Amino acid sequence: MSRSVRYASSPLLASRTPVWRSKFIVAAIALGFVVLAARSAYIQVIDNAFFLKQGEVRFARTLTLPAYRGRILDRNGQILASSVLAPSIWAVPEDVDRENPAVRAKLKQVATLLGMSQQELDKKLRNDDKTFVWIKRQVDQPIAAAIAKLDVKGIYQRTDYKRQYPQADAAAQLVGFTNIEDNGQDGIELEFNKQLAGKPGSRRVIKDRFGRVVEDIGEQVAPIEGKDIQLSIDGQVQFFAYQKLRDAVVKAKAESGSIVVIDAVTGDLLAMANYPSFDPNNRKDLTGEQLRNRAMTDVGEPGSTMKPFTIATALQLGRVTPQTVIDTRPGRITVTGATIHDDSDFGILTVQGVIQKSSNVGATKISQRLSAQEMWDTFTSVGFGQKPQITFPGAVTGRLRPWRTWRPIEKATMSYGYGLSASLFQIAHAYTAFAHDGSVIPISLLKTDTPAVGVPVFSPKVALEVRQMLHMVTGPGGTAPLAQTVGYSVGGKTGTARKQAGKGYSNKYRAWFTGMAPIDKPRIVVAVMINAPSSGGYFGGLLAAPVFSEVVQQTLRIMNVPPDLAVKPDIVAQSVKETS
Repeated sequence: MSRSVRYASSPLLASRTPVWRSKFIVAAIALGFVVLAARSAYIQVIDNAFFLKQGEVRFARTLTLPAYRGRILDRNGQILASSVLAPSIWAVPEDVDRENPAVRAKLKQVATLLGMSQQELDKKLRNDDKTFVWIKRQVDQPIAAAIAKLDVKGIYQRTDYKRQYPQADAAAQLVGFTNIEDNGQDGIELEFNKQLAGKPGSRRVIKDRFGRVVEDIGEQVAPIEGKDIQLSIDGQVQFFAYQKLRDAVVKAKAESGSIVVIDAVTGDLLAMANYPSFDPNNRKDLTGEQLRNRAMTDVGEPGSTMKPFTIATALQLGRVTPQTVIDTRPGRITVTGATIHDDSDFGILTVQGVIQKSSNVGATKISQRLSAQEMWDTFTSVGFGQKPQITFPGAVTGRLRPWRTWRPIEKATMSYGYGLSASLFQIAHAYTAFAHDGSVIPISLLKTDTPAVGVPVFSPKVALEVRQMLHMVTGPGGTAPLAQTVGYSVGGKTGTARKQAGKGYSNKYRAWFTGMAPIDKPRIVVAVMINAPSSGGYFGGLLAAPVFSEVVQQTLRIMNVPPDLAVKPDIVAQSVKETS
């Protein structure tokens, strides 16, 4: 049984602590306070700058100062693309009091202004990153102003720019567009992105926890603004050409169409349009089919638009003259077991008549006076099978096999445009050789004021002879009287080519027409292609030639080219059927 011990008589009280131990404990405690005081003084006085820097690092940010993107202008200074202020809305989710009824009411207004549901906005504000989330990029200024007026804590704005395209779908594939970060993605916007974009600047700042700038630190680097680009395109010609092309494609119930207009003196590209198109200002439902600049990216067999090059080669080499007689009877010819035919028996024709009637048999017989290499040399000299000199995203070379691989039947079909492929742009470019006195000229996307220096392919005499033949095509008895233009003499060549399908051909066609005006001293070359029409026929003289006529007349008026015809030409109601 234990017994209690009185506190006063406890053995512990009887023991004595050595004096030195007590002094040591007191000294140790005092020393600790001295060290803490010294450290505090060091931090606050001696090394204050270092720790301030560490504090800054926690809240310091480098802000990007966007550079204003340069404008895209037409040859007359008309704006084709420009940047406008479009603030972006962002939030610090943890600072938005979504449980507060008053804040909820304001958030509902924010959602309405931004064209989203309350649920969509709530989902963004529940973001895993509680310190930052984009609500909506690049909104119109009136909307941004209305949101700022609501003054919702935790919702902020950043200065941004977005592109506007006044011509909308008329020049969409040509001008292209930018992405949300204002970088070029297609067309001119992509090709000249470096010049247009400029160089962003920077600003080093300290922000508070609400994302507000409270202090600038370091030097600000000013942005370098982007440069304007002035194109060779004429905005009026572009818009008119697009409208007429669109109307023709819709009327023919075709799959698509393209048009190219070139200044035959300077080489300036005045217009290049495609249909279907899209509105670059609203790309919500954009498809890949709408994006294609078909005039440069799509290729097909050019059909009878190639016949002038075969005949020009024979003229240049002295194998024929415009009056050389070509017997096309009985409307067909056999080459190594394969039969080439015309739609009817044209009988005995001159070389001029071969172009006027668009005789495949006649073109084949003329090609038999040429070697494969001679034809190939001409075709490549005017750009077929070659990479276009003009730099543009997606521009294609087409297909022209080496002449050594040509079989006799292939040499024959190439004389009238089968067995090779080209884009509409390549065909238009090639025709500058006839319009520019025998020299094929470089094409420019940027405005030029001086005549182009071309590369001679034909003599001026041969170029004139071919132009006279092309003029006959648009007259009585030709395949394209519907190409005739009020007030101006014109010439050109039709083409109607079946579309390839696998190793054979489908029942679909491409309708082509390429020509120039005025015929004696051409100022413009215009090429039109209607792809896979399903209503109103499929011949180039019926579908593409009328578009050529309207665009030529309007373009020459815009260019202030005086008419060279005193009276309206007689339009022949029925054209001769084309055979290819």
